[in-house]
Amino acid sequence: MEITKFEIPGNPATKKNNNQIFINPQTGKRFVAPSQRYREYEEMCRWFVPKLGIDYPVNIKCVYYRETQARVDLVNLLEATDDILQKFGTITQDDWRVVAGHDGSRVLFDKKNPRVEITITKMEE
Repeated sequence: MEITKFEIPGNPATKKNNNQIFINPQTGKRFVAPSQRYREYEEMCRWFVPKLGIDYPVNIKCVYYRETQARVDLVNLLEATDDILQKFGTITQDDWRVVAGHDGSRVLFDKKNPRVEITITKMEE
């Protein structure tokens, strides 16, 4: 049963590529933060992600259309998308209790219209 289907425009970004290392001025400890490109992508996503509060098992199918054919790790894209969906309230958690699968997810190429098409369906019991 389809719950929602929506599109996020822009070239999909991962959290793990080009991380930055900073030093906490209060503690002096180093920490890793996502790249500026990812942070900008995440902020832009805010306007396209529905706030649904899903708290039951769903399949999140993500079809990524990248503007270049550069190598990218699908798992990293899925992780970033799950984090964004949780941050902006589409899902309540991004663990196995809610994100039961990513069946049908893949990466394709579209130089003129990069985006991610997301379809969320309820898992059959």
